[in-house]
Amino acid sequence: MSEESDLEKTEEASPRRLEKAREDGDVARSRELVTLVILGAGISGLWLTSSSLGTTFGGALQHGLQFDRKSAFDASHMLTQAGSMVLEGLLAIAPFFGMMMLAALVGPIILGGWLFSTKAIAPNFGKLNPLAGIGRMFSTQSLAELTKALAKSLLVGLVAWWVISGHVGDMVALMGEPAHRALPHAIRMIVVDCAVIAATLVIVAMIDVPYQLWSHAKKLRMSREDLRQEHKESEGDPHVKANIRRMQQQVAKRRMMAEVPKADIVVTNPTHFAVALKYRDGDMRAPRVVAKGSDLVAQRIRELAKEHNVAVLEAPPLTRALFKHTRLGDEIPAGLYTAVAEVLAWVYQLKRWKDEGGDAPRTPTDLPVPSELQYNVSAA
Repeated sequence: MSEESDLEKTEEASPRRLEKAREDGDVARSRELVTLVILGAGISGLWLTSSSLGTTFGGALQHGLQFDRKSAFDASHMLTQAGSMVLEGLLAIAPFFGMMMLAALVGPIILGGWLFSTKAIAPNFGKLNPLAGIGRMFSTQSLAELTKALAKSLLVGLVAWWVISGHVGDMVALMGEPAHRALPHAIRMIVVDCAVIAATLVIVAMIDVPYQLWSHAKKLRMSREDLRQEHKESEGDPHVKANIRRMQQQVAKRRMMAEVPKADIVVTNPTHFAVALKYRDGDMRAPRVVAKGSDLVAQRIRELAKEHNVAVLEAPPLTRALFKHTRLGDEIPAGLYTAVAEVLAWVYQLKRWKDEGGDAPRTPTDLPVPSELQYNVSAA
């Protein structure tokens, strides 16, 4: 039962899913809204330019029907006159077509925003599958589009019949008016009738826009398994991350152990902790921690120190303080300068005693460790 619920697409699409769908050119679009915007722009353009269009085309019609003796005997004059009439007509309708082009660009981005995706225009041979095409023909989406188209056609058709039937008398009256008055009246009548008819598309768009948003969101829904898989892909598989961390720790451990033979001194707890220190006069401001560890790692540090003749000193308070308050590569805290200086002095004396002989140096004890740097293992 739980497995079935995990596979059901009941969860809202994640931001990553929405972003991927947008990259693929899959966003919510409403054809009805685009149609409404273009029709609205066309009707507005006709309304705003009706006077100039009527005057221009009426004058062109009147001028074109006049008989000119020069045009009858000179073909070039006729062509020149026709060209000027065409240019005048194009200039008259240029604002109208400009508004239509702007509406064609703005309309599609009202819902879904501006989007340019090469994936949307890339060839997809899977769409050539006839079985998949038949499945799309009888899908819920296709049935909804068919129902919407039939309802829209019926609604627009009824409104158009009602509007046009109410202006039959006015249309007949146009035949009795002069051409320069009839044309502007006809344009205004067409604009008014188209505006009333197009107003019905507002209702269609108000229904279609929420439906398209809901349908797009439903199509992109995810199951719980999808969300888990996406989380793994984005954050990384926990098992893989654990393996990477383990490998990184092993590499860091090997690198750390390689520094032990180069150390000047290894201080111990004596068994629980071990810290290796290195100091090069002129290259370092203060001694640095080149290796540290506890339990088995501390034991391995001590073994490597003995193998490579690195001095080992049991100094529990100092070792615990260094282990607690430093990381690999760090300089020792300022509060431990005195204690570490005493230890390094003992190391140099020890080396000279081994090389030259004489009295063995006194092993340092009771090294000064400030109270604020002391680390009580039992309390921790």
